[in-house]
Amino acid sequence: MEAGFGSTPFGNARGRAARRYMLGNDRLKAAVTDYGGVLVSLEAPDRDGQLAHVVLGFDDVAGYVDNRGSFGALLGRTANRIANGRFTIDGAPYELSKNEGANTLHGGVAGFGKRFWSVKEASAVHLTLALTTADGDQGFPGEVAVEATWRLDGTDLSLLFTAETTKPTPLSLSAHPYFNLDGPAARDCLDHEVQIFADAYLPTDKQQIPTGEIRPVSETPFDLRRPQPIGARIRESDAQLLYGRGYDHYFVLHEHQAATPRPAARVRSATSGRVLEILTTQPGVQFYTGNNLDGSAPGRGGLYRQSAGFAFEPQGFPNAPNQPNFPSTVLRPGEAYRQETVYRLTCG
Repeated sequence: MEAGFGSTPFGNARGRAARRYMLGNDRLKAAVTDYGGVLVSLEAPDRDGQLAHVVLGFDDVAGYVDNRGSFGALLGRTANRIANGRFTIDGAPYELSKNEGANTLHGGVAGFGKRFWSVKEASAVHLTLALTTADGDQGFPGEVAVEATWRLDGTDLSLLFTAETTKPTPLSLSAHPYFNLDGPAARDCLDHEVQIFADAYLPTDKQQIPTGEIRPVSETPFDLRRPQPIGARIRESDAQLLYGRGYDHYFVLHEHQAATPRPAARVRSATSGRVLEILTTQPGVQFYTGNNLDGSAPGRGGLYRQSAGFAFEPQGFPNAPNQPNFPSTVLRPGEAYRQETVYRLTCG
């Protein structure tokens, strides 16, 4: 298929023209680009019915090419970090491209968020993107074919991933939209109330690699089981908050696996009245409070500085190929990968 429903030019990336695909219903408006599968924009009403952008973004594809931070991008082959850019599967060692010091982040130098995806289907309310990466791409084994479908349904924006592989390979797909429920003019998201339905989280070392421990959230700043402002405990003297410069940690959900999306997190803005609920089939979510945004990214409404937005990245356990006590993220030939996340936007 060529240009899909409501598609428009979106500038040039890496010598190729990108397109932006518009989706909409009577509640939400969204836009996705074929470069990186990026969620460029998402507009939702406040308590007065006024639409505003609730994800951080740029008005041209160059913003996504030039800036770090994975703004809105699809993440793969593995979201998050792989220690030392290496792992072993079935006794065979693999070396990956490294793009965060000695480690591999979000799939390497040319992860899925830095690729052009082909448009397989498009309509007013859904967009299916496809990407096939070769055996050995970024050092990962096996040819992997992925489809990602963004879909609007009432107050829900869902993202469904399916995939298959020709060799055993780690696969943990996610997306990285930054949210601010008060719109582009908001300074930060620290007064948003957050709740995460997790009794445990994964502590990390100084390089933000999980140590292998699954630690209870009780009596820590990571106990977000009851609603509280994002900024309530983010400045506490806690080694984990120091390593991440705020929240940048994986929260383990009550049910490790789910056949259909179940609640993972809820965020509410008292200012706008908007409520974001995250539902997912994944075993956990990475919660990130934009700690490394440094003002070098001029987006909608001004410069994006620390805590301009927050991100929830549902995914498999980070660095799982190197942690035998974590649930495996290895996909094998003949197996079907299927994971779904729902972003539900209401008012309350």
